[in-house]
Amino acid sequence: MVALVSRTGRHLQRYERGCRQVVGCIPYRIKLANKATLVDEDSLEVLVITAQRKGKGVLFPKGGWETDEDIFEAAERETVEEAGVVGDVQKFLGHWNFENQNKESFMFAMQVREQLEFWPEQDKRQRIWMSVAEARKECKQKWMKDALENLVKWLTDEAPLASSSPSQERRSNL
Repeated sequence: MVALVSRTGRHLQRYERGCRQVVGCIPYRIKLANKATLVDEDSLEVLVITAQRKGKGVLFPKGGWETDEDIFEAAERETVEEAGVVGDVQKFLGHWNFENQNKESFMFAMQVREQLEFWPEQDKRQRIWMSVAEARKECKQKWMKDALENLVKWLTDEAPLASSSPSQERRSNL
């Protein structure tokens, strides 16, 4: 069951050393007829969302990690709220500090299982599936480019197509 309302407010937000804890995902899907072959960049699509503020480009879904959830639950919740997709939170892609914003961000890969018709922020954002090449051009911030490259490297070099269960992935990723 997916909640159709975004969580709001910061009263449950996690802070470490004065920095707000933010988590998110790069949602992806693989366009393959034969799942037995290796993943290459051409068979990979990633999902980006438009920023709420006009002219700020596209983003990967992310948001505040709250005190009543673990990091994986927070990453999944934020991705559902902002992008309207459900999937398996998998590989940890990296950690970035934004000292000028007092924020730390943790990003994960998410293999999408379902794209929802209705989701909490559908009136605020658009979701856009794009190739890795397109995403490289559209990602304006260094942390986004780094996270995207980490995803591509993992999927093309390391990730098994018949991946382990999300719980096995979670235990081995942090």
